[in-house]
Amino acid sequence: MGHLSDKDETQFHALIERLDGPTVIAYWTEGEASSEYNETTREYGWHSHARGQLYCVESGLVHVRTAKGSWLLPPHRAGWMPPGVEHMVTLSGPMSGWGVFVAPPECGCLPTEPCVIGSTELMRALVRRASTWIWETDLDENQQRICAVLLEEICRAQREPLHLPMPTDRRALRIAVALLENPNDNRGLDDWAAWAGLSPRSLSRLFRSETALSFAQWRQLARLSHGLERLADGEAVSSVADALGYASVSAFVAMFRRSFGQPPARYFAAQGAQ
Repeated sequence: MGHLSDKDETQFHALIERLDGPTVIAYWTEGEASSEYNETTREYGWHSHARGQLYCVESGLVHVRTAKGSWLLPPHRAGWMPPGVEHMVTLSGPMSGWGVFVAPPECGCLPTEPCVIGSTELMRALVRRASTWIWETDLDENQQRICAVLLEEICRAQREPLHLPMPTDRRALRIAVALLENPNDNRGLDDWAAWAGLSPRSLSRLFRSETALSFAQWRQLARLSHGLERLADGEAVSSVADALGYASVSAFVAMFRRSFGQPPARYFAAQGAQ
């Protein structure tokens, strides 16, 4: 699916909300084709889909939020959203990408919670092929085989650690929200615990039990999420490091390298070259 007219786009959105019809509906969007995708940052408020949705960005950055946490989607990662899950989406940077909408009966092998998975060349090629089909007609035998292979490839995909779970305890959640709003706040666990009316031990226990991360790990992942969004918008590494509260650019680059295996400049250059 390239750039659609308003009428075609309305018809496509109506089609993906239908539970009958093809088991898989694919789309492919080139960022250069539509001015909508060349804006810097866009937000789409809370919504859900009748079908499960797999979405992958070729360029730009997607930040998905649900009631249970956030999912960060840099280039060449794919996000999975099960049918009916409420979510909101923020798009950063010039966007292009692809995805599929999967009928609920075909989602049995797919994750029951939103997550980030790695995309493969086979997955990408199958979606590109399927995106050229006329979806208002029944799929032929060859198309159905392609859908089956695509679903198997999605089911086998490796999950990626780009999920930022949110605690549910109101005091721990208050701290998490404050850190997301002010990622450069370098107060330690003891200070945050006192601010929220908790003992340090209780705060540590809550983050471990409710997010499966330590307080320090959670804050680092939150900063990484925020930093990736700013870098995708073209902000300088030094500016991002300062905004996130790192003592030096090298400290931020070291954290980024530990998470993605390479420094920010090389990471985004590699993403753009793929």
